[in-house]
Parts: sequence; structure tokens; C-alpha cells
Amino acid sequence: MAFNKGSVISEIRLKPILEGYKSYFPKHWDEEKYKWQAVKVFQETWDIEAKDFASMFEAATGKTGNLLTSGFFDPRRHIIELAKADVEAVRAMFRRLYDETLDLKDRMLGFAEKADELWKEFGSKGNHDQEFNAISIYLWLRYPDKYFIFKSSYFRNARKELLYNGTAKEGRGFQQIEEAYQIYGEMRKALLADDSIRKTLDKVLTDDCYPDPELYTMTHDLSYYMANDYIKGWFPQDYSPNLKKKDWIALLNDPEVFNENSRKVIKCLKDHDGQSTCKDLENAYGNSFNFYKNGIHNLADRIHKSTHCPTMSENTKDSQLWPIVCLGRTVKGSQKNDRYMYRLRDELSEALDDKRVDLSDVPLYENDDTAPESADADSSRPYTREDFLREVFMPEEEFDRLEGLLKYKKNVILQGAPGVGKTFAAKRLAYAMMETRDESRIEMVQFHQNYSYEDFVMGYRPNGDGFALKEGIFCRFCEAAAGDPENGYFFLIDEINRGNLSKIFGELLMLIENEYRGKAHAVRLAYSDEPFYVPENLYIIGMMNTADRSLALIDYALRRRFSFYEMQPAFDSEGFRAMTKEFDPAFKHRFDVLIDAVRKLNVEIASDPSLGRGFEIGHSYFCLTNPEDRTTARLRDIVEYEILPMLAEYWFDNRTKYVDMKNQLIGALEDD
Repeated sequence: MAFNKGSVISEIRLKPILEGYKSYFPKHWDEEKYKWQAVKVFQETWDIEAKDFASMFEAATGKTGNLLTSGFFDPRRHIIELAKADVEAVRAMFRRLYDETLDLKDRMLGFAEKADELWKEFGSKGNHDQEFNAISIYLWLRYPDKYFIFKSSYFRNARKELLYNGTAKEGRGFQQIEEAYQIYGEMRKALLADDSIRKTLDKVLTDDCYPDPELYTMTHDLSYYMANDYIKGWFPQDYSPNLKKKDWIALLNDPEVFNENSRKVIKCLKDHDGQSTCKDLENAYGNSFNFYKNGIHNLADRIHKSTHCPTMSENTKDSQLWPIVCLGRTVKGSQKNDRYMYRLRDELSEALDDKRVDLSDVPLYENDDTAPESADADSSRPYTREDFLREVFMPEEEFDRLEGLLKYKKNVILQGAPGVGKTFAAKRLAYAMMETRDESRIEMVQFHQNYSYEDFVMGYRPNGDGFALKEGIFCRFCEAAAGDPENGYFFLIDEINRGNLSKIFGELLMLIENEYRGKAHAVRLAYSDEPFYVPENLYIIGMMNTADRSLALIDYALRRRFSFYEMQPAFDSEGFRAMTKEFDPAFKHRFDVLIDAVRKLNVEIASDPSLGRGFEIGHSYFCLTNPEDRTTARLRDIVEYEILPMLAEYWFDNRTKYVDMKNQLIGALEDD
């Protein structure tokens, strides 16, 4: 394959696309529902042994619509024609295509070659249209939980929108199928990881639809959205400054055009996968929102003066000049100062990858507090128990108890209600035990329904035209810990109870026990003859949300291998109270009234027989460490868009209770 190992798509680029898709999906369901119906009809109708194969195929694909019939593209009709001419030959084509014991490449190419042979044999004119697009649809209809629909234009768009900067050039032929499946596979994982996506789909599915448990069909729908709606959101669509890569290289090397500030702005934007809001750049690299916004506009002005390149109109105000450098789009649902995203023009992005452009002298980060915590930086940044207690809002005796549990058991699960800071606390517990912020000794994953032993421990992965045995993330991390026995290593698992734990851990259920750590207890793994063990200096911290009704119970075999520590809302902790002392008095009054209402709400939740303490509202929602967030408007957003949706789910069968609790929270925000 043309791609390198590991993830190839950018989470930064995918995030706004997913947010847009969530809004798009319900509005367009009636138009796109046929895809799920098409699978259901095919699954119920397909019969490879049907005597009248042509009629069976016609009925089985009756709901595919423009997937198999669109303009001059009509592979469905051509299959029907071929089946009427030589039914057994076509039957054999599909039998071989659906034979999962054979190589996918051979099956797809063989299907196309046989169609071509039959088409010529019967003297048909034009194109039979049995190409990768149509063949992928046949595979998807038959195995909807294994195959994606491949459409070259959608694939190229997804490639352009999502790939990291500098990813390998696009492959050809069957390589495109492999690349597309890798991109779509990562898109699908992102969909699976977002519970709201699954819930939205489940709400609209009807009995005539395939339930799409693995979201392969929804992944195609997401790619359709990207190609037909999302890409149209970039502004401007029909303007170019007519600057080629070589022009940008010359400009980048001209200090009169790309001055020190401009080089900094462009380097940060490039490092952020080529697109970002100015607020995100501020948060990631330092400097101010206006430093980046004005930097883009002023740079565009200097480029125009230097090159006399065309502008969008005769109006030469800044608002008309910035598209020389970037495309832009509105980010739905964002705050006022974070609602516009800029994206480097392709030619400029390519120039920045050229060896003739050197920005190595430009620092990315404005100060050490902004820079990410790399291993080199962390070695000189100690982290103490006092740091933990200041950040996590936990009593000192509770920290001692939690640290003791992890040291003894080596495996701890932090469980609790939403917003009690489980993930935040887990990482800082690791820091405190290491006594430093060493990110190189911390690994974090998030379990979901599709997470597997092959992802976690070891398994076979596509490699060129075949498969190669690859170590999973936990296996690699164990090896790193074993090579550094003097230091502690920490493996964090978010949403640990979302995965099939017995399937994910496999034989490691024994090896993670504290009594079975070390080389003396090594075993041979399912895919390897090499002995494997979990080192004694590796600690596992899992996080579990106790308020999610959709989660299965923890496997009992795994449960006895972990200590379970319950985290609770910390509104009354010294740390939380210390945070509020920094508030403006008027705001603090409003904040305290709301927190009192949340305390009363938690009493109601804890006393409800169908809920309990595990459903309480945590303090993390109200940790307003950024002074700009200390406004009544921000509190209202927290209540309306984060707390109330949870309460509506808690009391979905008790509208009166929900309205009463809602009124109490909203009332706490009203003027006295």
C-alpha cells in the first residue's frame, strides 16, 4: 500500500466534519434511507441458486437506486442482461466474488475480467460498468458489516480532506481500494466512538432498514456528505490567486513578504494539519487570537502588493484579501471568537513541504506552558502529590488510598458519574507516581464495541498484497516498560467497559494479575511462539462511566483483577472552593447559587431507585479555570447543552420530574 503503518487520517480535520454530519444526517435521512433499505432487501432476497437468477438479482437490488443506476452508469442492468445470456457464468462470477476464502484483489479483478469476457462474447456495445465501484457495492450488499462502498470521487475527496500533510501519493488500481478501506476504516472507528451517532441512527431506523450495527453503511453516507455538502462549505469556491507551488516557495523565502510573524502564523497553521480556527491556534501554540487572524490578513495584503495577483473583487479591503492565503468556513455551534476555520491553500501547503523552504528557526510555541509535554521537556518538570491535590480536588487521604490500591493491585478502575474528572485524574495519578510529566511512559486508548484483540495485543494486518503479523498497542507498550524496569509505565483505558473485555484481553486476563507479572510467568500468545509477559513496572488505569445505561457489566473474570475506586462530585472539596475564590464577587454569587441547585439535584438523583449515586452530576462541568468562561452566559450553556440533555435521558419516563429539575437549574441563573 502507498500508506505508512498506523493511522493516516487527521483527527483535527475529521472533527468538524463529524460535527457537521451530525446536523446534516437527520435532515437528509428521508433522502438517504434507501441505502439501509437496499441492504435489507438484498439480505432477504439474495439466492445464489435461484433458477431465474436475472429476476432474483433484479429484485435483490431493487432498492439500490442511483448506487447501481445513474446516468450512463448502469451495471445493474448489464448484469441482468448477462444473466439472461449465460446464467451459469454470471452465477459463477458472484459465487467466486462472495467466496471469503479467496484473496479480495483476485476476486474483484476476476469479476471485472469475467464480465469483460462475457460482454465481448455476446457482442454487446459500450461499457459493461462492472468496475470497482459496482463490485464494491455487490460486496457491501452481501456482507454489509465487512465491506465499504468504493467510489473514486468520494475516495479522492476523503483523501484530500482527511489525510495528514505529506502523506504518500495516491495509489493506482487495486491500491486505491486498499487505501480507501484504510481511510474509511478510520472514519468508521470515529463514528463508532461517538455514541450520539449510534443513537441518532437508531431513532430513525425502521423495520425495512438494515440495522447497520458496525456502521459501514453510515461510513459511506459520511463520505457522501463530505463530497457533496461539506466541501461546498469552504469559501471561496470559484476564486484562485493563481499562485503555483514555485511562486509560494519564492514568497516564503522573501523576508519582506513572509516576515517573522507571518512565518510563525503559517508554521503553526501547517503544524495543525493545515487548518484551524484562530482560537485553537491560540490554545495550542500561545500568542493571541488576533495575532493569528491579523497575521493571515496582513500577509495576504503583502502578497497582493508583491505579486499583483488577482483578488476576489476590486475591493481591496482585508476581508477580500485573506483568500489569497487560505480557504475558510464557518464552524457551526462555536463561540463567537472561534467560529471561523482557515485552511491553507493546497499550493502553499505543498510549498511548505518542499526542502527549499526552511522554517526550522521559527519556534512553534510561544512559551513552555503552551508546548506539549514531550519526554525531553518533562524530564525537567517534576510533578508532586501537592500538584495532584491542587488539580484534582481530592482529599489527601483519598489520594493516599488510591495510590496504595494501584501500587498493590497494579490495576485500578476509576468509576463514577459523568463529570467527576476520571480521565483527568488518571493521567495526573500517573504523573504523581512517576513524580514527573513524562508522556513517553503513558499510553492511552479508548475501548469501543469494535475494539479487538488484534488491535490491543497482536494480529494480522494488510501489508501490500498480503498480511503481516503486527503487535498491538498494549504489546508494544509492555515491551517499552520491560526495557526500562527502573521506571513506572502507565496504560490508561478510557471507557473500559465499552469493549468486549474477554475478547480484547484474551490470555492477558491472567498475565495482568499482580501475582503473574514478570518474565517468570511468560506465556505464548495466540499469534506468536515468542514468550510474552506483562512487566511488574506497568500499571493499568481504567475509566468507567457509571451513568451509561447502554454499557454491559464488567466481565467477572476481569473484575477480580482490578480494584474499583469510585470518584464522586467534589463541590465541597478545598480545591473546588479555592478555585471559586478567584471569581468576581457578582459572578461568584450566581455561580454559588447554581452549585447549590446542582447539589440538590444530586440528592434527587442519588435517591431515585432507577438512578443512584453513579448518575450524579460531577464538578468538572463547572471547573472554569479560564477567566473568559466566568460569565452567566457560559453557565447557561453548560446547563442547557450539557446537563439538561442528560437529565432528559435520566427521566425520559418521568416528564414531571425532568421539568421540575430543569426549572430549578434555570431558576438559579435568573436574576434575584
